[in-house]
Amino acid sequence: MAGIDGRVALVTGSGQGIGKAIALELARQGAKVITNSRKPGTKGGDAESTAYEIMDFHGQAMAFYGAVNDFQAAGKMVQAAIDRFGRLDIVVNNAGADAPHMIWNMTEEEWDLSIDSYLKGTFNTCRFACALMREQKWGRIINTTSTAWLGTVGHCNYGAAKAGVVQLTKTLAVAWAQHSIRVNAVAPGVVETNMTAPMMPFEQLTAPLLTRTPMQRFATAGEIAPAVLFLASPAAGYITGQTLAVDGGFSIAG
Repeated sequence: MAGIDGRVALVTGSGQGIGKAIALELARQGAKVITNSRKPGTKGGDAESTAYEIMDFHGQAMAFYGAVNDFQAAGKMVQAAIDRFGRLDIVVNNAGADAPHMIWNMTEEEWDLSIDSYLKGTFNTCRFACALMREQKWGRIINTTSTAWLGTVGHCNYGAAKAGVVQLTKTLAVAWAQHSIRVNAVAPGVVETNMTAPMMPFEQLTAPLLTRTPMQRFATAGEIAPAVLFLASPAAGYITGQTLAVDGGFSIAG
């Protein structure tokens, strides 16, 4: 896509799943990508395996290991982009962890896991990236939320964190618009990834979701990436503070 070639992008949680698909798509369009995962050796892929896959098709990438909910690690992650590629144009906040339980069975640690990784993690990277983007007078931040922000059963921690991401997106969009920084979010429905794989064999879990999805199937990670690519491009220059649902019609089905 025009305007992506030569840009520098940071994609958190890009060892596998949606984050990996986004990192690969940005790289295919000519972006230099900082890949990220919490630690090496994660089953299903980590930051380094995604970086190697990018380099296999002659793209430019560097892996960074660190948890986004760690304030100092987030700062080092952003600095790594500057040290390696000299700038940072695009940040995709995708990393996070879910711990599903009904609220009466949820522990404090499970609540904190989702809030810290999704909401605090998004704040952390945005906090460090904004100073660089203000100096450049150009930037794109795309936050991954979920249709769960509209309400969900058994994931109150996840839904609350994702709702917070939507509001944070709107707030930052207003604050940074005058600096030519666009802040938007994508809200996938159910996507077939390693995180959702455990629920797939259980019809009692998946059937209600399919009933509310007019397309009658779940998304692949590769179907989320083009929406992020568009929001990262100059073509989305007059779009900010928006949440783009990529959900097969789930959010409008009722």
